[in-house]
Formats: sequence, structure tokens, C-alpha cells
Amino acid sequence: MKIVAMIPARYEASRFPGKLMKNLGGKPVIVRTYESALQTQLFDEVYIVTDSEIISEEITKIGGKVIMSQKEHDCGSDRIAEAVENMSVDIVINVQGDEPFIDATSLSKLIDVFKVDNKKEVDLASLKVKITEEEEIKNPNNVKVITDTRNFAIYFSRSVIPYHRDTDINVSYFKHKGVYAFRKEALMDFYTTPMTPLEKAEKIEAIRYLEVGKKIKMVETQIDSIGIDTPDDLEKAIKKLNS
Repeated sequence: MKIVAMIPARYEASRFPGKLMKNLGGKPVIVRTYESALQTQLFDEVYIVTDSEIISEEITKIGGKVIMSQKEHDCGSDRIAEAVENMSVDIVINVQGDEPFIDATSLSKLIDVFKVDNKKEVDLASLKVKITEEEEIKNPNNVKVITDTRNFAIYFSRSVIPYHRDTDINVSYFKHKGVYAFRKEALMDFYTTPMTPLEKAEKIEAIRYLEVGKKIKMVETQIDSIGIDTPDDLEKAIKKLNS
């Protein structure tokens, strides 16, 4: 089973433009992420997939592998799909470019999903982490996920899900971590399907997979790495790096 890591890296980000090139302890965020992926030693190959010459030059400078996107893309999955379309690979791991602290343990759990999936029931796997702070639960930048009894995703939302109507019942909330492991076939099906209505409304690409009937296995992790979506997130990342 050939496993590759693809790190989509778009320079222009609506909430925090140029965030992947921001300085994080003497190195750009995207370099930190690339090096973290390499250090896990879980992948046959690791690539940065980008439309930015600035990012490409930075990764090339450290001897990294870069694939330049030839088309405009609305999301990371589309960007990765174009990159792997003609590659002979089995499992593709999407490591978000703004997740410099992703850990080997969590990535290994995702890969293990496919190693034991003899019936090929799982189309893709992704990570979730339990959250308890009200501010985190209500924050629309944190995508929440609800699952069935077998930990397959039912829905993702920026809203608070589930809605805690009966306060006598304990409810757990989970944040979706934007790290995916795809079977290549599922990724290519996604690529050839137009953006779906709920995906457009929520701006969450995982929803497209659900809307076209793909099965997403959610894997719980206790490690909540810092995704850099805002300048405040960058400050948190700098503190974590220096701690």
C-alpha cells in the first residue's frame, strides 16, 4: 500500500492572507508543517501542492518536493486531486499547511483505519478532538462534527452541533481537525463532482463527500494541535513552540 502526504498550500487566505509564510520560530509556517510531516516517517513521499511561486521557492530551497497547481481550486481536496491524478498511489493523506504541530500518533491512527478495512468500507478517514470550552464550541472557525455509533461522520457544521436541548442529557462536542486520509478513488470522485449546496453554505469541503454518499470514518485524538487561521492563532503557535 503506497501512502503519500500532500500538503495543499495556498498563499492567499481570506481570514489571514499570507499566513503560511508567517515567521514561526525562525521558519515559515509552511516549512514547519512540511518538516513535521517528514519527521513522522509514515509516508513514502511528502509533497507541497501550491499555486504560489513564493511558497514553491521556499520549499525548494530546503530540498523539499513541490507540485505546482495548473488550475484554480476552491479547496484543498481539489488541489490534491489534480496533483495525484496520474500518480500510482493507494492512500493520500491531506496534511493542512497551517497545522505545523500535527503529530505522528494521530496520522498513524488514520493510516491504520485502512490497514484493517478489509471490506474497503471506508472512503476516507479524518480526525476529531473533544472540546469542552463554550467559546471553542460556539466559535464558527471551529468546525464541529457529529458521528453515528460506529464513528462514521453524519454531518459537519460551523454551528453548534448537536443542539443541547435537554440539559439533563450529557452531550460531547467534537472539533473536526482538517487532516484527511483518502482512498485515491474517493478523492478523484470528489474532484469530478461540482461543489454541493451544503458545502457552499458552510464552506466545509468534507460535506461534499457526505452529500455524494462517501463514508468518512472519524478517529478521535487527544492531541489538539494548533491550526493557524488568525493572527491570534499564530501567537498561540509561537508560545507553544517556545514552551
